[in-house]
Amino acid sequence: MDRLFEGRSPRKPEKLKTLFCYFRRVTEKKPTGLVTFTRQCLQEFPEWERSQKKMPRLHVTYEGTIESNGQGMLQVDFANRFVGGGVTGAGLVQEEIRFLINPELIVSRLVTEVLDHNECLIITGTEQYSEYTGYAETYQWARSHEDDTPRDEWQRRCTEIVAIDAFHFRCFLDQFTPEKIRRELNKAYCGFSRPGVPPHHLPAVATGNWGCGAFGGDSRLKALIQILAAAEAGRDVVYFTFGDAELMRDIYSMHTFLTKRGQVVGDVYKLLLRYYHEECRCCSTSRPEVKLYPFVYSVVESYINPPEDEKGLGFED
Repeated sequence: MDRLFEGRSPRKPEKLKTLFCYFRRVTEKKPTGLVTFTRQCLQEFPEWERSQKKMPRLHVTYEGTIESNGQGMLQVDFANRFVGGGVTGAGLVQEEIRFLINPELIVSRLVTEVLDHNECLIITGTEQYSEYTGYAETYQWARSHEDDTPRDEWQRRCTEIVAIDAFHFRCFLDQFTPEKIRRELNKAYCGFSRPGVPPHHLPAVATGNWGCGAFGGDSRLKALIQILAAAEAGRDVVYFTFGDAELMRDIYSMHTFLTKRGQVVGDVYKLLLRYYHEECRCCSTSRPEVKLYPFVYSVVESYINPPEDEKGLGFED
């Protein structure tokens, strides 16, 4: 952690305040209970183009955060393939913040080598010790946090976090290639699935703009990818757009449209491939002229006659 004590970045004093809060708390009162770290590796993945799984239920909101409003759900860590990313350096976005306010997560850096494309890390039982305000450059430690999350029979806090690393796209169009779409679907599915566990025992996934921002992902594509992976894994989705009301409306409208038109996972996967071949493969600019969601609306409407009466098909907010 010596990098936290060098340089003049205003981020580092705030990160140190957050960590010092943890050390003060655990020296005043020794923590009890258990934290488990599970590395999950899958050898088989769905045949996405043949999947007949229906769209999962979806709640999407621009308010709240995964850690504050995702209690009881599988909470996604937008991970670096080296878990923790820049938590002990200069990094200060979603993953680093989560590792700071739940410092027991940092232990994973000692026991987890770089994640492969078919692997994820599941951490169960960590406690939140701090609250914060802001994000990245505006991040500030706010106060100590008393975590009252109940414990399971192993005495773990009932907080399950899954670290899945998105691909880093340096070229925007690369993410629409079939192999990259499959890679992201498989990675999300690895994180969401629990082989041998009946779907009705699996809570919803609490997630958001995974792999967007510095990793160059398109938030609307990533939302669809996570929805498809959750459907295949048998989970519902709670999606946080982190203040982006327009994105919230776009995702909700797309999910409602696909559900009402009876589109299953395989159908949507084929639409993503078609979008690449028709709009991205021969694109001479940095971004396609037609955006993904308008393309999907247009193609589906062209071969499906909308129902005469759609009353009663809407989802509750």
